[in-house]
Amino acid sequence: MSEKDSDKESCSAPELLDFKNAVKEFQKLVKKLATQKTKEKLGLYIKDDVSGYCSSHADEIDYEKFYAATQALFGAEVKDYNVKAFFWKLSNNPDVRIEWCEIFGCFLGESDGMSPRLKEENMVFLLSKKQQLIHTVVKRDDAIKGIVKVPRLDFIVTSSQKGVLTVFNKQMKVLANTSIEDTAWITGCDFLPQLKCVVAVTERTVIIWNYRSQNICFVIKPIENCLLCVCVVTVPKQVAKDTILMGDDKGYVYLLTVTSDHLALQKCKGKREPQLQVLDSKTFHIVKRKLHDDWVMKVKYISDLNCFGSCSSDSICSFVLDDVKRLGDNLPVKEFSVPKGVNAFTYCRKAKLIVTGGNDKYLRLWHPAVNSKPSGKLSGHLHSVVEIVTNEKDQHVISLSSAKIFRVWDIQTLSLLQVFHDTQVNPEEMENSVMLFDNERGVLISGSDVIDIYPLTHMIQDTKYVPRTHKKSINVLVYNWAFHQILTVCSESILKVWDLETGYQVYQMEDAHGLNTEVTCAAIGRHGFYFVTGACDGTVKIWVFESGQEVKALPLAKCSKDECRLLKIVYLKANESQHVLLALEQSGKMKIIQGNSAETYLYVTWVLPEAVSFPRKNPVVSLLLKPDTLQIHDFFPGIQLLPDTSSPKNDTENFVPSVEIKCFAVFKVEGWSLIATGSANGAIILWDFKSATVRYLCKVNEDSQASVLQASGVNAMLFLVHSTFSSRKSSSLPSTTATVRSHNDAIPENRSSSLSLQEENGKSDEINTEKTTAEDTTSCKSIQYVELPKAEVGHSPILASAHENGYICLWNIQGNLVKELLPFAKHPSVPLTALCTDISTKILLAGSKEGHIMRWRIDSFLEDPQKDKNQIKEEACWRAHATEVVDLFHEEEKNVVVTASIDGSVRLWNAMNGYYLGYYGQLRKFELSDTTRLILPCDVNTFPIIIKEESKYMEVEELEYPLVLDRDKWKSLTRSPSDLKGLKHVDTIQDSKFFKSLASPKVANIYDKLGFVLYNIQEMQLYISFRN
Repeated sequence: MSEKDSDKESCSAPELLDFKNAVKEFQKLVKKLATQKTKEKLGLYIKDDVSGYCSSHADEIDYEKFYAATQALFGAEVKDYNVKAFFWKLSNNPDVRIEWCEIFGCFLGESDGMSPRLKEENMVFLLSKKQQLIHTVVKRDDAIKGIVKVPRLDFIVTSSQKGVLTVFNKQMKVLANTSIEDTAWITGCDFLPQLKCVVAVTERTVIIWNYRSQNICFVIKPIENCLLCVCVVTVPKQVAKDTILMGDDKGYVYLLTVTSDHLALQKCKGKREPQLQVLDSKTFHIVKRKLHDDWVMKVKYISDLNCFGSCSSDSICSFVLDDVKRLGDNLPVKEFSVPKGVNAFTYCRKAKLIVTGGNDKYLRLWHPAVNSKPSGKLSGHLHSVVEIVTNEKDQHVISLSSAKIFRVWDIQTLSLLQVFHDTQVNPEEMENSVMLFDNERGVLISGSDVIDIYPLTHMIQDTKYVPRTHKKSINVLVYNWAFHQILTVCSESILKVWDLETGYQVYQMEDAHGLNTEVTCAAIGRHGFYFVTGACDGTVKIWVFESGQEVKALPLAKCSKDECRLLKIVYLKANESQHVLLALEQSGKMKIIQGNSAETYLYVTWVLPEAVSFPRKNPVVSLLLKPDTLQIHDFFPGIQLLPDTSSPKNDTENFVPSVEIKCFAVFKVEGWSLIATGSANGAIILWDFKSATVRYLCKVNEDSQASVLQASGVNAMLFLVHSTFSSRKSSSLPSTTATVRSHNDAIPENRSSSLSLQEENGKSDEINTEKTTAEDTTSCKSIQYVELPKAEVGHSPILASAHENGYICLWNIQGNLVKELLPFAKHPSVPLTALCTDISTKILLAGSKEGHIMRWRIDSFLEDPQKDKNQIKEEACWRAHATEVVDLFHEEEKNVVVTASIDGSVRLWNAMNGYYLGYYGQLRKFELSDTTRLILPCDVNTFPIIIKEESKYMEVEELEYPLVLDRDKWKSLTRSPSDLKGLKHVDTIQDSKFFKSLASPKVANIYDKLGFVLYNIQEMQLYISFRN
């Protein structure tokens, strides 16, 4: 029975009719959805303030309705991610041509539409790194007919048509080879693991070669029919004997057992025997059975199934899979029927599938227990399939056609990954018929008149194209800790969601805030169910993360587009009943945006004062709180700065920091309620709502005890808390970071913030505040401060700020600069643009404007920042991008770092050694377990640096100058020549005297310092000449 007939029988007429009706109903659903989305883009759908949409639009199709309808039509055959991709493709462009089969993940003409860039970037084998072995493996006008791998010895054995047998080591160096002088051609070979010999078959003989003694070679003959293939049955319990399977041109499969007694290997050691020893085949126990009606093309033993497999060009009994015992009896065997037969097959151990290929040009996937119908079919070859091998690690199948065309398939997705042939040789002149994939080394070995070795590339590194996740620069990178997915947004307002571990795209949205409206920032709620986006026009929208459906929106504000542009937004609370957000505008205004279930739109409920004047001598402003305001508030109390009548009109004693805020950080847990802002001129303002103070953080000059402004702008900020305090005292969130890109030159391009908060319930009342100086604090009876327990002082939060001059400043909440860090670098420091930590706050990561990533160990420092012994150690540094790093985050469970850059790429790195793992947007799945292979993106040419010891470049310290020779000490230690005549080891005494005379220099300026260094060199030269 043909395969078509079996397919028709397995699919009854009523089932086929039901499926056709389901397709028709689905096409109607798609047409209705496209009409609805077209009206929405034209503004014909009007929202009602009370009930959402008008009653005329009660039958509106959202994602939930579309998903439910699709599941009702097609059942569980439709995957969630395919439905989501289909829905968003149609929603973003209702006029696009879309086929119903895309709901099942099938795309028409996908391979033909692949761009040359994608073909080059996502190739599996690097053709440019191909190696060729020419000498000693074949004769003139010869060809390789057999290649096998010996896993136990890590050998590769080859046989040529004219009798050359060769054994290679793992470096593909020839260990041994011989030439069999026989008129018959060799058709295949294998290795006998127990006898440690090479076996090969010819048209009428079986050859056994002891490769350890090249003079010993046995020939078993005669064989009744022409042998075409051979393999070894691997039985672990066998000792001193091997079992061989062979196939011939009459459809017979042979079972031959060879022992050491047959070959008399013990007697042959040390003796010079003739090169060929002929053995009579009648002395061997040979079992054979006719299984096919045509040539036996391949025979293999599959140890995982304890079965052998044989294939033939016979259309009825094309493939046989059964126990070797069936060769000695007449019991039925399991047969597989394929039109035009099977030329080659392979077994995929992980997928538990058998793949066959033959003259009908198809690859079929079979379950070993089901021989009635294949579980899958792969089409693409235009000529007969002659060989198939498996890449177990990557779950790839490589097939070779008679036209010498290689095709690489993904066995999981049934997709075509790569097509190639040897461009250096005319395909008509090649005779590729054998292949081997070495899973240990990750190379494909093919045989013709030469041996070609194609290395497997796991990542993209030899392409000339820069890895791209988006076509434009990245605006947003934020991680959903609950779903383990990544949200990215580019300057074209294309939003994409990626799976962290695999790198596959989940879905994407276009023009989320309308046509030509740039999305500038985004954040994800604590539990991952909702995310929020902010745009350049000041609008804010809340979405369901899993489906991408809009929930609420903040209407367009009546202000200029530049002033309302949102630079940063964070989630304070996210659930079905309430959404609370904290946003930063380009104007410097920070506000809380809130939305309740009863309200249709979002609205502003709280605004942080934009400007505060500070006393220059003591930059602390206390806030006067009324007693009735000391209650639990939702998040932050309302603030109203009253005019300061006590301060002099002359502004010589007071100053107002810049309100051009670039970034901010939030820290709200039990006992702490902090907001820190950073400006372009380096001003850092710390709002402490528990102690009712606002403080200006500045560096103190030790000589004058005066506060000095930070001269370098702040690009990123982050609160650091020791892990034993941060998460074990409260259920606060891990730090979440997101980055905003701005094309306005006046506004810096990178903004970042950190959020670590504990959600609380309650309502906040308005607070009347009054500004006083630090000296007047004691006179205000109504002012109260929240004192910190002594046990918690050592674990108070530390504020980290990244600056334009390349420094990282660490501040305590009292406003003191605790430490300054300067990353290790051979070149001048560059601006730092991003900061992040892991969940347990053990490491600190920073990104720079030139694309570098630096990693510090900070857990011991956070235990007690006041101790000098608790140092911060820089551990690693690597180049992640050729351009500025926009943002990054660390995933502790997978131990990876994800970085985003203005080059439009989002890349994945190993957090410990900085090894490149890939980029989001590549076709192949990430291999997070492979951390030993050092590869680089095409635009990076520097290797990661692992810093084992603390470097002097890591921290800014006072450096002492080199020691110089003190002449007074030298004279006091000098002895006369007569005193030295009777002493032994005079040289040792002179050395000791010289080093005891060294002392630290005391110089006034840099020129004196340089002079002392030169003077020291001259003294050393004089001392050396003195010794000589």
